[in-house]
Amino acid sequence: MDRNPFSHLDERGRARMVDVSLKPETQREALATGYVVLGDKALSLLTEARIPKGDVLSVARVAGILGAKKVEALIPLCHPLPLQDVEIDFRTDQEKGAIEISARVKARGVTGVEMEALTAVSVAALTIYDMCKSVEKGIIIKEIRLEYKAGGKSGKWTRKV
Repeated sequence: MDRNPFSHLDERGRARMVDVSLKPETQREALATGYVVLGDKALSLLTEARIPKGDVLSVARVAGILGAKKVEALIPLCHPLPLQDVEIDFRTDQEKGAIEISARVKARGVTGVEMEALTAVSVAALTIYDMCKSVEKGIIIKEIRLEYKAGGKSGKWTRKV
């Protein structure tokens, strides 16, 4: 019988966690980004620290870090990883009326940290949404994507602009 080309399916087509027990450890890193489009009013309130629920970006940073640490509980077939570093940064884009979120995750392990970086951005974005929804109902979360990854068999990859 031919080997199944789908790594998350066993020979009978059932979902499975990939066996990484024989893979060598390498330093892994991933960078993901995304936007939360708040609109002018909510962005102004956020930058002036006047959102009623409190310090939005501090809470979103902690939420993003926690999200990266909990990927194996959220994405069924992901391996738990001992993360070495999670950095969450925010940049205000006045022209777009948005906050850009970036998450960089590092670990030494046998599998990549792309899902951890993407989840960190997603959870930070959802936290911003939650904390700002009382002042703006039309918030949009968009363009969550992997920008860069390094480590493992496939080496480095960078999104082309």
